[in-house]
Amino acid sequence: MMKSRLALCILFGWWVGLFAQKPQSEPQGVLLSKFTYGAQLPVGSLQKRFGSNFIAGGGIDWQWGKQNWVVGIDAQYLFGNQVKEDPLAGLRTKEGYIIGNDREVADINLRERGFYFGLSAGKVFSVSSKASPRAGFRINLGAGLLQHKIRIQDDPLRTVAQLTGEYKKGYDRLSNGLAFQQYFGYQAMSKDRRSNFMAGLEFFQGLTRSRRSFDFTTQSKFTQLHLSVLVGVRVGWILPFYADKAEEIYY
Repeated sequence: MMKSRLALCILFGWWVGLFAQKPQSEPQGVLLSKFTYGAQLPVGSLQKRFGSNFIAGGGIDWQWGKQNWVVGIDAQYLFGNQVKEDPLAGLRTKEGYIIGNDREVADINLRERGFYFGLSAGKVFSVSSKASPRAGFRINLGAGLLQHKIRIQDDPLRTVAQLTGEYKKGYDRLSNGLAFQQYFGYQAMSKDRRSNFMAGLEFFQGLTRSRRSFDFTTQSKFTQLHLSVLVGVRVGWILPFYADKAEEIYY
């Protein structure tokens, strides 16, 4: 009886030890909080409206398993000062000026503004045994909402009646719609967790449509669906939160 109990205790202890070691032998996961910045060029129909722009934002990714799968959320803000269209052409004098309520020339500027918000999924391909297994070439595919508009920047000293309140919406050409995103780059994650960044190429294809009921310049409503394409580079800093133990810690 004593021998059988001893054998059961040894077997139970071996099973518990094996179960306890299993999670440590497999990478669990890491939560990646990222802060990014980049530059973009418009392509196609969007190129007729805007010039180059910058993009800033961030997101949260979850990377897990030996295969380094990644899912995440992206939020990015688009901004630029190159507007090729002039929605205010009907308000300008022959000399190209816009006159304020005090009959003086108003300083009105046009800017590009927009955002992208979406979900993504991808994979990191490890390239070196010396680096962290979570580092390597990264491919992401995503989908979300892309929006862009012309921001009409008012003169702080004088008012233009046609550009106050709800009237301004008749000139900003607000457009948005479903967009697809692709990111191809490199994700650097050091084993001591002190140097973590990403850099790569990014592409957007947005199926956008005007969301304003009326455009004052053309005296009509834009109903056509446009393909809004953006091509750019994006770099960022990553702040990781690990769910498993560090591979190695340096002091």
